[in-house]
Amino acid sequence: HTKEYVAVLQLGATTPSFDLEKPIDRTYPTGHITRALIDEVLTRFRGEIWQVPPVFSAVKIDGKRAYEYARKGEEVEIKPKLLVIDELEVLRFSEETMQLEIRVVCSKGTYIRALARDIGEALASGAHLIALCRTRVGNVRLEDCMTLEQFEEALPMIPITMNDTTCNN
Repeated sequence: HTKEYVAVLQLGATTPSFDLEKPIDRTYPTGHITRALIDEVLTRFRGEIWQVPPVFSAVKIDGKRAYEYARKGEEVEIKPKLLVIDELEVLRFSEETMQLEIRVVCSKGTYIRALARDIGEALASGAHLIALCRTRVGNVRLEDCMTLEQFEEALPMIPITMNDTTCNN
């Protein structure tokens, strides 16, 4: 299904995992980054694009997950994947903190961490993901879902039936 995310990118710094899982490994100048430049750069990421998944991902390489190689410090080549970004818009940009909040509507298989990396590179700087919220999968929207508290309240009302063939205690 198509997915929708709201993501916050920290411009001007990168991490090996493209998010907060790993510490910052490089910093870059950001004085040239403006809202106009961001708007121009984001147009390059709408429609069909090729994306190289992160090395810290579940992509399979020779029967193993890429993150298994990455966590051992082994380098592997990950092939780019064709995907679709239907919508990509700026929700907020702070020139003071160099944080960029975006909304992304994309096809399955899109790595928002890798999109952060690619946007940072296109801005002639670095970027990594500092917050991510999936707001929609297909027609299921976050605002239509139960909160944890609502789920806990509904739990005693859910009938539990046991099939004798699955539980012989």
